[in-house]
Amino acid sequence: MNTLNQDIKQKLTHLNVLEKIIAINVIVFFVGFVLQVLTSTLPNDSSLQWFELSSNLSELLVTPWSFITYAFVHYDFIHLLFNMLWLYFIGQWFLNMFSKKLAINIYFLGAISGAVVFLLGYNLLPNVFHSGGRLVGASAAVRALLIFMCAYMPQMDLKFFMFNVKLWMVGAAILTLDVLGLAGTNAGGNLAHIGGAALGFLYAMQYKQGRDIGKGFESFADTLTGLFSKSGKSPLKTVHKRGNKKMAGFKKEEFDAFNKQKRIDIILDKISKSGYDSLTKEEKEFLFKVGK
Repeated sequence: MNTLNQDIKQKLTHLNVLEKIIAINVIVFFVGFVLQVLTSTLPNDSSLQWFELSSNLSELLVTPWSFITYAFVHYDFIHLLFNMLWLYFIGQWFLNMFSKKLAINIYFLGAISGAVVFLLGYNLLPNVFHSGGRLVGASAAVRALLIFMCAYMPQMDLKFFMFNVKLWMVGAAILTLDVLGLAGTNAGGNLAHIGGAALGFLYAMQYKQGRDIGKGFESFADTLTGLFSKSGKSPLKTVHKRGNKKMAGFKKEEFDAFNKQKRIDIILDKISKSGYDSLTKEEKEFLFKVGK
């Protein structure tokens, strides 16, 4: 049993930050399933109701944490499967180009934006979106990451069977389906999708201009990245530290970080204009190493 626990812990420590979010979603799903089986008095799909986002504002005041926790609740296995598959593939792609902190910012702000649009729709347009709606699922957060990529590198080619499709076309098609879905049975879910997509688009547009609109979210993101960090602090103490050499008035580490970021920006700009396939083998390997 100890060996099994050690194997599980070891595998978890090697997951990237978005893969760990996937693991949390899967664990929460099984906890909800077990509670549903053990507590026969609960109606269907409500074993985790304290973590769901209610459209009723008075109920929301009692469960303010549901602004974020709803994004970790799934009752239907297919719902969970598709959301986590999207998150896995987008996550591998995203983290090869951007930092894990940026991924966390977009993911959680996308979930919050989805919650805000959901609440606005149900409370400002009660004749269109009937009261009593409850929101669950990670779709809004996943949409935010996807639309960020589509907006940041709109001209990048994506292989679709025998054809190459521009990323902006993928984003536009998904957003169109979400808008059309407002007339269907999952109107609340599609409202949240649109909220997440709007956050992803706005974030990308501002990020292109050199502005990170998630900076106000940094303290919360720092806490999360600390929890999800692959390796903790070393137990060894430093007894002697050599002075850092300076280059052009900067510490060597700062100078190297600046050059590294500059190279990343140049490569991303090249992808945005000419597509991923235009990169040299060396540039692709560099992006892969940075993503690691």
